[in-house]
Amino acid sequence: MAQVFDKRKLILLTNDDGIDAEGLRAARRSLAGAARVVVFAPRSERSGASHSFSLRKPLEVVWRDADTVSVDGTPTDCVMLAVRGLLPRKPDLVVSGINHGPNLGDDVTYSGTVAAAMEGTLLGIPSIACSVTDWRRSRFQGAAKFLGILATQVLRRGLPRNTLLNVNVPNLPRRRIRGVRFTRLGKRIYRDVVVKRTDPQGRTFYSIDGEDPGWKREPETDFAAIEEDMISVTPFHLDLTHHAAVQRLMTWEKPLFRELRA
Repeated sequence: MAQVFDKRKLILLTNDDGIDAEGLRAARRSLAGAARVVVFAPRSERSGASHSFSLRKPLEVVWRDADTVSVDGTPTDCVMLAVRGLLPRKPDLVVSGINHGPNLGDDVTYSGTVAAAMEGTLLGIPSIACSVTDWRRSRFQGAAKFLGILATQVLRRGLPRNTLLNVNVPNLPRRRIRGVRFTRLGKRIYRDVVVKRTDPQGRTFYSIDGEDPGWKREPETDFAAIEEDMISVTPFHLDLTHHAAVQRLMTWEKPLFRELRA
């Protein structure tokens, strides 16, 4: 479908809960006042997809209307397709969410929501991931209101290079949210177990199950902010190098090489 875009700022909106998710609709409404919003979102739920993408796999792309595109792929696929080929110009901002459920602490390593914002950042576009901290009965009003405000600020001011914002909003009525806090990632306590099952034909299957995870209680973390009914905004930097460790481990270089040559 041929696209003609005006000169307004352009936001690319995606998610991992699927194109018909309530959180995506809430995000779209909140962002409409800040810029033109174009949606590229997975056809169905792709939670836990992390940063996977469909290398060399044909993807069905369906234009529902001029600004709404369904993709039979992952959140990362959606961003890559939009930015690298299907939009006539580079978006000014990538927004992923509003996710049904939290992306706190170690959750971010599994999250398709966060991965879409990472992909936007890798493509040189300021990016935001936004989530509500309840898997079951998410309230989107407060998150949507804050997302619109934050997006406006990012469009105006930009973000540091290679940095994205991961936002988590308490699952509360907007008037009960107590503030905004910039945080660091906390530490999840997972309670996953492997469950063995056998079907009537005698075949064995395994599933990963368990209780809801907890978290390590530490100050200044995203978990601490949510526990205090505050919005957590965590800046992520995509340089994963542990620079102090590089300096420390350089002492291994010569011994390792000597053993290699021996």
